[in-house]
Amino acid sequence: MTDSSLDFRVACEDLTRFMQAVLAAAGANQASADAVTRALVTASRMGTDSHGLRLLPHYLQALKGGRINGVPNMQFHQRLAATGFLDADDGLGHLAGYTAMEHAMEMAENVGIGAVAVGNSSHFGAAGCYALAAAERGYLGMAFCNSDPFVLLHDGAKPFHGTNPIAFAAPVAGEEPYLLDMATSSVPWNRVQQYGAIGRELPDQVAADANGQVSRDPSKIAALLPLGGSAFGFKGAGLGGMVEILSSMLSGMQHGFKLLPMGGSDMTTPRGVGHFFLAMNPDAFVDEDTFARGLAEYLADLRIQPAAVGAEVLAPGDREWRCQAQRDAQGIPLDSANQLAYAEMAKQYRIAPLTQLG
Repeated sequence: MTDSSLDFRVACEDLTRFMQAVLAAAGANQASADAVTRALVTASRMGTDSHGLRLLPHYLQALKGGRINGVPNMQFHQRLAATGFLDADDGLGHLAGYTAMEHAMEMAENVGIGAVAVGNSSHFGAAGCYALAAAERGYLGMAFCNSDPFVLLHDGAKPFHGTNPIAFAAPVAGEEPYLLDMATSSVPWNRVQQYGAIGRELPDQVAADANGQVSRDPSKIAALLPLGGSAFGFKGAGLGGMVEILSSMLSGMQHGFKLLPMGGSDMTTPRGVGHFFLAMNPDAFVDEDTFARGLAEYLADLRIQPAAVGAEVLAPGDREWRCQAQRDAQGIPLDSANQLAYAEMAKQYRIAPLTQLG
C-alpha cells in the first residue's frame, strides 16, 4: 500500500486524541491508554500500517470482553543486578513493553546491561517501538515476543511458531536511530489481513493455504512461510525458535503453539503472552565517542555502496524515517476499511470523529 493511493489523512495529534479518548471510554486507565496510543501512532507514523492504527478495534474488543485488563497492577521483580521479571497482570502489552524497557534501561544505567522477561501479557503491536524507546535514550535496545501459531516450520504443513518478531535499535548521534524490526516469518499475519481488506495480492513465497501450498490470495491463506520461503525457511524457523525460548521459557509462559489465537470468538480468556527486552549501555563497552564514531562511519560506508539499477541502498530505519517525515507533514492515511472502523468507533463510544486533513 502506498500513500498516494489514499486521500483520507489525519494529523498525528488528532489520531492521538481519538485513541486516548476511545481507550479510556473502553475501560483502559491513563497509563494503558497512553502506552497503546504511543505504540500505534509510532507504528503508523513510520508506515508500519499492519501494526498501527488498524489494531485499535481489536484491543477495544479484548478490553470489552475481559481478555485484557485495562487497569492492571503490573509487578516487577528484580532477580539479579541486570535481570528481572515483569508480571503484566493480563494488561495491554504496550504498557508491559514500555514498562519493562524502562526497568531494563535503569539496570543498564547502573551495571551496563538490563534484561527483562515479561509474562501474563498480551499483544504489544510493533516490537520496534520498544527497541526504539531504548535508542531514543542512548541505549541499544532489543525486543522479542511470542505469538500464537501462524507460521509453518521449514517443510512443515501446519502452523507451529508465531511470527515471533525481533527488533533491534541503536542510537545514532545527530540522526534518527538505526532500527530493525522484523518478523521471523516472511511477512506478519496482519499484512495478510491488511492486503485482504484492500483487495491486494500477496507477494510470492510468503504465505500458504490449508494444504501448506504457497498462495498469493489473502482469502486462501491459512499459514505464513518462515523467513526464507520454501527453499531457505530453516533460517526463519530457527530464528522463530530462538525468540520462543527468550519470550516463553524465560517468562514461564506457554510456548506459542499452545497460545489462544489473537482473533477468534473467545475475548474473555487472557492469553498469557510472553515478551523479552534487552537494553545495553554503549559506554559499558567502549568510550561514548568511540561507539558513536564507529557507528557513524559504518552507516556512511553502507549508504554509499553501489545499488542495483533503479534501487537505493538504505540502512534499517531509513525508509521508516522518510515515511515518518512525510506523514508528519501530510497526515497519516486511513484506507477505506479503517475509515469505516474509526467512524463506527466514534459513534459507539461517543467520541468526536477524526478530522480529515484538507
